[in-house]
Amino acid sequence: MDVLVLGGTGVISRAIVNLLLEKEHKVTVFNRGSRTLSFVGPVRQITGDRSNRSDFESRMRKESFDAVIDMICFNEADARSTVAAFKNNSAQIVFCSSVAAYKRPYNSVPTVESAESLYDDPSFSYAFDKAQVERYLQEEIDSRQLPVTIIRPSLTYGPGAGNIGVLRQNFGIIDRIRKQKPLVMFGDGSTPWSFTFTPDLAKAFVGILGNPQTYGQAYHACSEQRCRWEDLYLEFGRVLGIEPHIIHIPSELLCIANPDLFSHLYLEKTFSGLFDNSKIRSAVPDFTCNISLHEGIKIMVDWFEQEANQVDPEKDALEDRLVELHAGWKSQMKVLSAGI
Repeated sequence: MDVLVLGGTGVISRAIVNLLLEKEHKVTVFNRGSRTLSFVGPVRQITGDRSNRSDFESRMRKESFDAVIDMICFNEADARSTVAAFKNNSAQIVFCSSVAAYKRPYNSVPTVESAESLYDDPSFSYAFDKAQVERYLQEEIDSRQLPVTIIRPSLTYGPGAGNIGVLRQNFGIIDRIRKQKPLVMFGDGSTPWSFTFTPDLAKAFVGILGNPQTYGQAYHACSEQRCRWEDLYLEFGRVLGIEPHIIHIPSELLCIANPDLFSHLYLEKTFSGLFDNSKIRSAVPDFTCNISLHEGIKIMVDWFEQEANQVDPEKDALEDRLVELHAGWKSQMKVLSAGI
């Protein structure tokens, strides 16, 4: 198949490109050309800015593809532009959504697609915007029978990831464990979760291509290994051979401390992150997530050590301050419990 990936250099999309090449598809990527990656085969590059709607749509209408995978669709305007660009020159359009688009609390755990509705609170813009994308696409599917497929990843890690940990502190996790500095965990760390890794997720995106059964459908595709959020840091410790020191702060307080950094914890990740893959397996029978949390963290540690071994000083200082505040609260609670 002749496949266009909008994006192609992001955490998930680079894994999709490599798997497409391994499956001997012809691959083109569209992005701003600001990042150069080595893939496992030849990739055609189209350089441009999708936010320049008229230029993007005009150029893409001159192309023709068997499938388009949109990995950089974050709001309804993006979705409308993609549909305008490819509705007449692509046999299938695949959109990357997110499980964040589900309304909380869930109606089902493990979550199944048919039991859930879409997020409807604009105060959490990422989730609301993804839900609005899906509402628009469903209208297009219903009215025009567009061959659209939606994939909803959960939290997914891989080389290039900038989103690991409570503070999304990436290499800072390794640095703090080695220095015996505490790591902040939201809540008591027991929220159930399944952490997914990009080579596994890519199998869902590639597996649904060219399958008419998937047209008009939305699927989540996630690891089904049941973990707790705290297991993320514990696994880093096992890989490094150092037991991490973890402290616990309520997600509500973290959100107050830094809404931009922590609101997703309070509004999304305090709810179970367990998902049933029965629907995606009905379309892609061999879809499985084989990378365990331990194996995935080893991949991330290796990548951090080789390419991303920088600590974010602002996040590191924020974590130090949160640890300091936690120690003060703990001291005050001890005084309270003593009746002094």
